[in-house]
Amino acid sequence: MAFSNMTNQDVEILEKKEGYRGFFRLNVYKLRHRLFDGGWSQEITRELFERGHAVGVLLHDPERECILMVEQFRLGVAVADKGDSPWALEIVAGMLDKNKPAEEVARMEAMEEAHCEVGALEHIHDYYSSTGGSSEHVKIFYGQIDSTGLDGRIAGLDEESEDIKVHLVPTNEIPVLLASGRVNNAMALIALQWFLLNKSSNKSC
Repeated sequence: MAFSNMTNQDVEILEKKEGYRGFFRLNVYKLRHRLFDGGWSQEITRELFERGHAVGVLLHDPERECILMVEQFRLGVAVADKGDSPWALEIVAGMLDKNKPAEEVARMEAMEEAHCEVGALEHIHDYYSSTGGSSEHVKIFYGQIDSTGLDGRIAGLDEESEDIKVHLVPTNEIPVLLASGRVNNAMALIALQWFLLNKSSNKSC
């Protein structure tokens, strides 16, 4: 395979303007970039959704062979109106703070969203959530927990209007959960499929 070796040096940002700043940001860019057959593209104008970068952590109790997932309301699903429940089933996640390591934020989010401490963290994967329209970069970890007393617990921060319900899912039920379509966000799908390939066993919860 012969993929290109182009980098940011092959992109020229001609102008950047702030289009909107609220809970999220939207910036407007004028740019040009190198073409595969040589030369440069014409000037292009693009709007880019810039919400910052995120971290997620798949929480696993190896003693009980369960994974922890959280359920909470998501406006994007409601507005999309595709027949899915706006209460999304996700892994613990949050926005990164540029002054804190991703691992520290992952542990903090686990406490806020699920009231649990996390042991050693293992890196799963990094990805971009939507390369054509957003600059968001996502980092996912795997971490082990003691899930005692967590199933059904309500968590989240009042100041962030969070209303989060904790669910424990037996690891041998992950394939059925994935096949059901109930998990429909990229971070959770990537984490759960990684788990099946790397950590799954035949034990039941």
